[in-house]
Amino acid sequence: MDLPANRFKARLARGEVQYGLWSTIPEPTAVEALAGAGFDWMVLDTEHTAVEVSAVLPLLQAMAPYPTAAVVRPWVNDTALIKRHLDQGAQTLLLPYIQSRAEAEAAVAAVRYPPRGARGVAGTMRAAGYGRIADYHAKADAEICLLLQVETAPALTRLEEIATVAGVDGIFFGPADLSASMGHLGQTGHPEVRGAILDAIARLTRLGVPAGLLTQDADFARATIDAGARFVALAVDMALLVRAADALIGRFRP
Repeated sequence: MDLPANRFKARLARGEVQYGLWSTIPEPTAVEALAGAGFDWMVLDTEHTAVEVSAVLPLLQAMAPYPTAAVVRPWVNDTALIKRHLDQGAQTLLLPYIQSRAEAEAAVAAVRYPPRGARGVAGTMRAAGYGRIADYHAKADAEICLLLQVETAPALTRLEEIATVAGVDGIFFGPADLSASMGHLGQTGHPEVRGAILDAIARLTRLGVPAGLLTQDADFARATIDAGARFVALAVDMALLVRAADALIGRFRP
């Protein structure tokens, strides 16, 4: 049995644009249905949802037959928590609220086995094919993709020092928290917020570090891609559901 290649990481390294979707509905059938829609990647979010660690496993299993890459977002940059998601078989992690180079270095250590890192060693977990993947521990680090969220004004001032930590595969901007940090709570479309994001994408592009974000504004999504963003989430599953339901009843009961 071979270790699965991380297609998302490989495409990121080649500079391809990848379109994503945000999953917040903690139900395998919903995740399975969305995984067949044709998005390049989908976030399984545990930070702002009711999804606990044990609930992530069936979501990963639901996505497994489809080419859409699973990106798991733990609720905090914690070595023990990260270990559990990696052992479940997550190959790409999105870690929230990274504020410094030291926090970025800790994240990198958490996804790597010793002596390069601090990931705990087990042998019969799902990530290792329940023990069937030969030399899993020697191969695993190469297929792990680490994305870090920079989502405050202070973190933006440290962008270069965070992004250039060896082992960081991409930087993701969180417009909601960034807008709050900049004094524009709830205004993700504020010109100052959008300007800061576009400037940060340009800075990362000069460094050769892939940039990504979530925006449900199609025009801004295209603007970020033009600026150099390479992994852009276009919608949230719950927002799609609510908008569709509201639109349908609105046609019959204005």
